[in-house]
Amino acid sequence: MSGLAGTAAKLAPVVVVFGGGVVFARRKIIGAESSKAFSDFAFLFAIPCYLFGSLYASDLGQVFDPVAIAAYLATVLVGMVVVGFAARRVIGADVRGTALRIMAGVQVNTTYFAIPVFVLLFDDAAPVFPTILLQVCVLTVVVIAIMEYGAAQDDQDRPTRAAVIRGISAALGTPIVIACYLGVAANVADVPVPEWVGDALAFSGNAAAPVALFALGLHLGGTGLRLRGAARDEYALIACKCVALPLLAFVVAEYVFGITGRWLTYLVVIAAMPAPQNLFIFAQRYDTDVDLAAAIVAKTSVIALVLLPLWLLITQGFTAA
Repeated sequence: MSGLAGTAAKLAPVVVVFGGGVVFARRKIIGAESSKAFSDFAFLFAIPCYLFGSLYASDLGQVFDPVAIAAYLATVLVGMVVVGFAARRVIGADVRGTALRIMAGVQVNTTYFAIPVFVLLFDDAAPVFPTILLQVCVLTVVVIAIMEYGAAQDDQDRPTRAAVIRGISAALGTPIVIACYLGVAANVADVPVPEWVGDALAFSGNAAAPVALFALGLHLGGTGLRLRGAARDEYALIACKCVALPLLAFVVAEYVFGITGRWLTYLVVIAAMPAPQNLFIFAQRYDTDVDLAAAIVAKTSVIALVLLPLWLLITQGFTAA
């Protein structure tokens, strides 16, 4: 029990900052609409500064572990197939609804949740970087392509190819991805970065974790949690995201790829992160299952935070054994 208590204590800052955002929004101390300003600061400035500085200073051979990346990719691909099949055959979702459910079931909130959690738990968010690139450059591109294809089917006047290209370009051109590209390139090319630039990046990047968590808390505090009137597959998707995917990551990493030690913990913790905040944005943009997306983002954020000490205890205890 002491191990669980100790792990939970490490997450206290996450609870305080995230919960503070929820309370401030619920009590209208700071309006929930202000979450966009906080989110924009984190997304457009603080997190890119953190990512560039960290990647530039990291040992890329340790960060981009090919076996770990392969294990996580295999986990996500299995999850995508299972969720996609269930969405089409069991739920009867259309093309866009299927893509949205795949995103809800297997993608994770790296920017506003995983990075702060890894900074607090491990003093380093570097293990999250490959997931960011994999998710944005591969998984999100697949989801966008499916969404655009479905939208074009409904609107015959909409040029499918041009819409898909625009969506993919937008995904690959986000500040976070660009910061990752530049950080890796500067690291590989051994580009000299002045000390004052490094200090400025570190100073700005230190704000990324608390601001991102507070912004997410504000957003979810304004959205609220809807316990009744849920879509019939809502709780199945939540269970998939918060329980099945971390378990699958554990099994695939340990028993298929033979991963042990810290990377086993990293992969399970990453898989245990909640559904991404942009799930709601995609639902609005493509006009599909908006209420479902909002509920899944809110509920997985709370459930993931509650279950996180347990996942840490399981993986670390298994590693120690």
